Amino acid sequence: MNAELAVVLALLVAAIVMFAINKPRMDAVALIMLTVLPFTGVITMGEALAGFSDSNIVLLGALFVIGEGLVRTGVAQRLGDWLIQKAGSSETRLLVLLMGAVASLGAFMSSTGVVAIFIPVGLRIAQSTGMAPSRLMMPLSVAALISGMMTLVGTAPNLVVNSELVRHGAEGFQFFSFTPFGVPVLILGILYMLFTRRWLAAKPQTDGHGARRPSLQDWIEEYKLAGREYRLRVTERSPLVGKTVGELDLRRTSGANLVAIERNRRSSRDVIGPTAKTELRADDILLVDLFAPKADIEALRQQFALELLPLTGAYFSDRAQDIGMAEVMVAAESELVGKTLVEAESRERYRLTVIGLRHGRVAIERGLLSEPLRIGDTLLLIGPWKEIERLRSDTTADLLILNLPTELDEVLPVTGKAAQALFCLVLMVGLMVSGVVPNVQAALIACLLMGALRCIDLDSAYRSIHWKSLVLIVGMLPFSIALQRTGGVDLAADGLMALTGGAGTYAVLGSLFAITALIGLFVSNTATAVLMAPVALAIADDLHASPYPFAMIVALAASAAFMTPISSPVNTLVVAPGNYAFGDFVRIGVPFTAIVMIVSVILVPWLLPLY
Repeated sequence: MNAELAVVLALLVAAIVMFAINKPRMDAVALIMLTVLPFTGVITMGEALAGFSDSNIVLLGALFVIGEGLVRTGVAQRLGDWLIQKAGSSETRLLVLLMGAVASLGAFMSSTGVVAIFIPVGLRIAQSTGMAPSRLMMPLSVAALISGMMTLVGTAPNLVVNSELVRHGAEGFQFFSFTPFGVPVLILGILYMLFTRRWLAAKPQTDGHGARRPSLQDWIEEYKLAGREYRLRVTERSPLVGKTVGELDLRRTSGANLVAIERNRRSSRDVIGPTAKTELRADDILLVDLFAPKADIEALRQQFALELLPLTGAYFSDRAQDIGMAEVMVAAESELVGKTLVEAESRERYRLTVIGLRHGRVAIERGLLSEPLRIGDTLLLIGPWKEIERLRSDTTADLLILNLPTELDEVLPVTGKAAQALFCLVLMVGLMVSGVVPNVQAALIACLLMGALRCIDLDSAYRSIHWKSLVLIVGMLPFSIALQRTGGVDLAADGLMALTGGAGTYAVLGSLFAITALIGLFVSNTATAVLMAPVALAIADDLHASPYPFAMIVALAASAAFMTPISSPVNTLVVAPGNYAFGDFVRIGVPFTAIVMIVSVILVPWLLPLY
């Protein structure tokens, strides 16, 4: 061992120790190494910074943006809703569908992002079915990790290994080169979790979040709103056509609040908050709150030639993507004190409708319009979310927001664009598979198209990129060059060959998998791939074998981070919702990692010939 290699290895050990104790954070460690390595004289500063121009880094950043577009437009959420609908009450079917959906979506976007999307879905399923969250959260994380074995862009280590192949002079993997390995592992993962779920018994949940936020259903019950909601279509012969909301004054004449209007556009149906100047059109759908004690929906329907339409949720809760509620308080200095709701003109001021009123803890069920407002009164407002958000950001308003419902967390930033986002994803995959353009160019085309179709804006795009991950990869890449130049890669390869002692190619592949998986216990799987990919290719050279099986085994092992909660951010995310202990991951993850290793060692040389 020469002095230069000793210095580089000392820096590598220091980096691994800092990764293990998580001080400082991982991207900071990578930046430290990137800065210090050129002082060894092994690499130049230009070579240390070369990772920032690596096409795979740009590709990874673009994939974060595309994943965010799928989230913002509701593609991921619709997949979750479909899952709940199809699973029914069968836990087995639920587990199969959940893991299949997570692995499928994770094949095209960040696995960490997929887990973040599906945790609320899983918790909602657990709450509605009475199932313990612990029986869903770990299958969720296992499927997300397996998704990295499905496609070239499924996880960052795949791109790192592919980049090393290209730098080695090989062509690199195709988009679906990983799929023949990922699909069998996914099937085994589903079967394994169906068998081991008995060990994920229900555990008491500890609530450290204090009081629970109210839901729309809570307010519907508290303010006694059920039975007041109606959905009516304005027919062509209706006298309402061409009239403004102010001219009709439905509150006084019919005891009805016009909560919102659904109106057809070219390719979508918009929900608008009515004002006095809003003109009604034929085919408008009116969301009406019939609050007056003697109001008769049938008389209203016949008087204005309206068609009664069905509602699937209590008090418009099925329209929660467009229409929300907010609980507000009348401020001490408010100009509304002493005025009735009619005099307050809340609809004109805020484009929101008052549907509930409380004096202290007493809810006023009838006669809302004539009730004078007092300091500290609580009002329940309903209307489009964007108007609620505008009220929340208005610090000079006479009303102070007290509570917003839990449904606000599930409101999509962009509605009506799911088809466009899916088109961008399909186009990207098509371009990557066909090879018409490089992978990074295909991803950038999809990103630009998502922006042009308004699936995502620039601010959201920049926020979606996980810069910590990119800096980590870029900062660790110089180690690969330094270890190769100082003979460290050859030393590791020779050591592994000596360890296996001529036991055969399968033993070498198994050892590579095991070492990669073990290093992944202490170092991120991306950094592990950076370190082990050159070793794998050096071993292939020593054996005069194809580099592809050795590169693939490292990529698969880097994704097999099932053994501890700190092996991957994917595992860390599900610890709290599933109320898991460290031993739960060891008990479930270690045997499954061994299974994946055996399957990989059998499949890899079979599908990717060694010679």
